Amino acid sequence: MMATAAPGIWQPHDRPTATGPSELHLEAGPLPLTCTAEPTSRPGGDTTTPPRTPPDNSADPNGPEPRPVLGGEVIEVGGGVWEVRVTPDRPAKVRVAWRVPCVGATAFWAADGGEHRGLPPFWRRPRTAAMEKNAPVGSLVGTGDAALCTYAAAEVDKPVQIRTGVVEESGEFGFWVEHEATPEAGLVLRLDLSGRHFARTLAEVADWWGAGGRDVPDVARMPAYSTWYAMQQHVDAESVERQAGPAAELGCEAIIVDDGWHSDDRGRGYGYVGEWEPHPTSFPDISAHVAKVRAEGLAYLLWYALPFVGRHTALWDRVQPYTLTYKDHMNAAIVDPRYPAIRDLLAGNLARAVTEWGMDGLKIDFIDQFAVDDPPEPGPEADCATVNEGVRKLLAQLPKDCLVELRQPYVSPALWPYATMIRASDCPLSPAHNRQRTVDLRLIAGPMAVHADMLMWHPHESPRHVATQLINVLFAVPQISVDLTAQTPEQEEALRFWLSFFREHAGVLQRGAFEPARPDLVYPQVTARSGDTVITARYAPMPVTVPATGTLWLANGDASSEVLLRVAAPGTARATVFDCRGRTEGEERMDLAPGLVEVTVPEGGLLRLALEPVE
Repeated sequence: MMATAAPGIWQPHDRPTATGPSELHLEAGPLPLTCTAEPTSRPGGDTTTPPRTPPDNSADPNGPEPRPVLGGEVIEVGGGVWEVRVTPDRPAKVRVAWRVPCVGATAFWAADGGEHRGLPPFWRRPRTAAMEKNAPVGSLVGTGDAALCTYAAAEVDKPVQIRTGVVEESGEFGFWVEHEATPEAGLVLRLDLSGRHFARTLAEVADWWGAGGRDVPDVARMPAYSTWYAMQQHVDAESVERQAGPAAELGCEAIIVDDGWHSDDRGRGYGYVGEWEPHPTSFPDISAHVAKVRAEGLAYLLWYALPFVGRHTALWDRVQPYTLTYKDHMNAAIVDPRYPAIRDLLAGNLARAVTEWGMDGLKIDFIDQFAVDDPPEPGPEADCATVNEGVRKLLAQLPKDCLVELRQPYVSPALWPYATMIRASDCPLSPAHNRQRTVDLRLIAGPMAVHADMLMWHPHESPRHVATQLINVLFAVPQISVDLTAQTPEQEEALRFWLSFFREHAGVLQRGAFEPARPDLVYPQVTARSGDTVITARYAPMPVTVPATGTLWLANGDASSEVLLRVAAPGTARATVFDCRGRTEGEERMDLAPGLVEVTVPEGGLLRLALEPVE
């Protein structure tokens, strides 16, 4: 690690170097930036390229490497938004550090934040963002959901080290971002101090990262059926086909067959993955089976644990020289994509599903497992120096022009060219976690469709709680994972009603202006708007703002049915209330007076408030 750029601040995971870093001071508006660098060396101490000009701090050729010389520029690209570029005169590890007053801060949003939205300490270990895991972005959020400081790095492929947190010595919030940089590219950073809604600043980060994503077909944004929670590994052609018809009839447009199709092992490990042949008993004729499911009007996606080769496969001995590590609890090895033979093996297996069996897409799991600590030195057959480079080459070999689902925590925009959808990480029967994870994904997913973790419920669950699970993922694509043939009429009614709402309003819900509230409270209210339509989901007893014109749809995901509407100007509206199953509970014309107006919306229910034009 580099020497600290902030003397007097405890950073226990930083180690000073023998030569000490070079240093450059810049300013982004009112914000001082400290930029430092260390040489990047090949084995033996040679720099990867010579410096463009001999620096003043050149050292003895036999002594420590000379310190890089830094140049930098800061450009204001909008009101309170700056782009910072720091360039070394030779390849170097470059760091930019800054601090802001921690005044009015309520939460710290990060792509790898999980359920934690508190303010971390600055002395915690740095996080790594790379193509395989995480994304180099974060936002310190203050009262009113204003972004006190949103940052993002332009480097989204290669590893970026990030440290953020409360500086205990000063009451400030500290940041630094560091990665290896060349004179040509440098380290490029976006800093947003505009004080706008944090979601707006993150949406602009996604825009700043730029185009390069695939065209996402409409089917990727429609409800889907997944076998995982419903069947676990007990999956076969008959059970999948039994769910296909009901799923299509309810409004699903895809079916995702998860683990279990390749083996008769039911032990929940990965000891039998890697050969990827349909099990002859469970799927005796997979091409005919796929055609039968597709005839119901469903796209078919098949699951793969991309990096794993299990101990109990015929491949085990063959891949031993080409492994990154062994996962005891998974009973499988993670193979090394630095080797062309490994990439050909993995890519060839996935290609067969599309080209030979007629699949419409792939569910690719565990890309993050490639990000191992201290990988072994590559052997002579490797054509990549780093695992990161091997992953990039592997992904470039995977099938194109098909649906591809990825999953948290591999959320880097570097993956946009290879995928059409990204799913929240597993959180069975945890509606609040599913809400938080899907909202987090929506904030930086760029062109990809965001999918919820699969929804499941106990056979005796009430229809209103089925509905509230769906409302908790209202701004993502729901994946249903229950036995559809065993639902009660009431459960099926709730499912049918809310899936129809997802489908009818997908444009607003998934592509409208997106405004989640209070990340510190796990987003107790979320709103999307497009044109004259506003859709708000309420997950806690907070007032809901009524728009000046158009139609407000209010989904009640909270147990309280007394809903407060915040009205800014007098007017009238036609109010219709639906219960969790879509049955009309009441309809009336309302006079709206400025202030708070109470309406009754049952748990799992929906309010439609159509504002009448003011004469």
